[in-house]
Amino acid sequence: MPRMTAARAAVEILKREGVSHAFGVPGAAINPFYKALEAGGGIKHTLARHVEGASHMAEGYTRTQPGNIGVCIGTSGPAGTDMITGLYSAIGDSIPILCITGQAPTAVIHKEDFQAVDISSIAKPVTKKATTVLEAAQVPGVFQEAFHLMRSGRPGPVLIDLPIDVQLTEIEFDPETYEPLPVYKPAATRKQIEKALSMLNESQRPLIVAGGGVINADASELLVEFAELTGTPVVPTLMGWGILGDDHELNAGMVGLQTSHRYGNANFLESDFVLGIGNRWANRHTGGLDVYTKGRKFVHVDVEPTQIGKIFAPDYGIPSDAKAALTLFVEVARELKAAGKLPDRSEWAASTQERKATLQRRTHFDNVPMKPQRVYEEMNRAFGPETRYVTTIGLSQIAGAQMLHVYRPRHWINCGQAGPLGWTIPAALGVATADPETPVVALSGDYDFQFMLEELAVGAQHQIPYVHVLVNNAYLGLIRQAQRNLDINFQVNLEFENINSPELGVYGVDHVKVAEGLGCKAIRVTEPDQLLPAFEEAKKLAAEFRVPVVVEAILERVTNISMGAQIDAINEFEELATEAGHAPTAVRALKV
Repeated sequence: MPRMTAARAAVEILKREGVSHAFGVPGAAINPFYKALEAGGGIKHTLARHVEGASHMAEGYTRTQPGNIGVCIGTSGPAGTDMITGLYSAIGDSIPILCITGQAPTAVIHKEDFQAVDISSIAKPVTKKATTVLEAAQVPGVFQEAFHLMRSGRPGPVLIDLPIDVQLTEIEFDPETYEPLPVYKPAATRKQIEKALSMLNESQRPLIVAGGGVINADASELLVEFAELTGTPVVPTLMGWGILGDDHELNAGMVGLQTSHRYGNANFLESDFVLGIGNRWANRHTGGLDVYTKGRKFVHVDVEPTQIGKIFAPDYGIPSDAKAALTLFVEVARELKAAGKLPDRSEWAASTQERKATLQRRTHFDNVPMKPQRVYEEMNRAFGPETRYVTTIGLSQIAGAQMLHVYRPRHWINCGQAGPLGWTIPAALGVATADPETPVVALSGDYDFQFMLEELAVGAQHQIPYVHVLVNNAYLGLIRQAQRNLDINFQVNLEFENINSPELGVYGVDHVKVAEGLGCKAIRVTEPDQLLPAFEEAKKLAAEFRVPVVVEAILERVTNISMGAQIDAINEFEELATEAGHAPTAVRALKV
């Protein structure tokens, strides 16, 4: 039997589980693992500037391609605790990432040794499992189980903590005979699917709510086929955006309090039946449940049985992986269609598109300083349907979701549940690493951008090109807007007069100088007609220099973006689209 260190055995398992890239920061307690990583070969490594950044890079990497599992590495102490935010983000959005930490020697963990911390206990609430391995012979089994857990049922992250002496201990392990454990996913039965379809067929105005679980299961094509077979309009959730293109004749728009379309909410309020697949009924999607559920029946399909009934009791629930369920939905729907037993939904579907053509928000403004709406209009012009957008939270994300267009699964990569500021830059680097051939465009407000902007240097060092659109109003815009309800405007101002860049006025941080100082390219835009040329130039610079390129748009200080407390009571703060020129890049020409 071959002998090797436990760290080397772990590296060999990573390769046999399909890992080809890792993100991290070396440290004394994890250096034996890094030695094994170098000696084993076959796994590329990206050195982050902050360990939280490494965890978000791993998230972006996972979210980009079916089957990917991002890996982040650091020590147990400040590195492991830094990565907790990434683990929280991953478990909230059902994203499998593996966090590997290096711990103090087993004999002194309990003696408050330098940087020794009970990281597995800290990580337990935000992982599927967190383990400190105390016996070297257990390392292969713990890693094997980790991949099984990450892929089985509802996907999610795992943390493995390796004391330095465990890493260095030699064990017997044969990589050539290693096999991954079978993956478990619950699967719907035909009887369950037939019941759900009978309920859909009895309705007059049904909708499908398609969540991130459909994308996680790589089942987007099946969902589109099922929708087309039955003629049922589809509402993608924020995490499911891109399952079917925004221009598809059955795309009814997004629903919610913030990242929603006017026509999406209106279409939902007209429905009488909802089939939810791979979604969580997140509160910013539903708003108040009294409004959301009134007058309609619900069927809920979810890979996690305990998700069914967690938010509200559906009329029928099916614990199932989305792909397994949709395979049967398509099979049964084909049979019913062949037998002429599917209702004609064309009139209902057409009405959803009529609302899409009439209920639009205005994007075309010529104001200086610029309104943010114009930025997204020009992004629609500059960046095509192949673009992968990456963003996290804030008014920039909310407005972007209302006004940008997404046409393919995994082309809107968004941290949905946790929404940590600073997520966007490292996540975009992870996305561009996972798929260097597809254009990546990140979207940030100035505060999100400033949280982890040091990671831009990672893009410069490792030649990871992408375009980062930075909308700058020198405000915590979303928090300021939320404070309106309390009649305050407190501690949300970021403006100051930069003595080194007086041309900025009160906009403070000179993001162009900072980006250039980190080895990247940057362009500042102050007038709306400069936006499209700047985006085109940014694409050229990214291709030429192979670095991140920042396009900073200087916005008016205060803009209130559409949102509300109920899906039937959204506050529209700006003038709505009333003529074709008001929304020139809408997916449907405005019908007046």
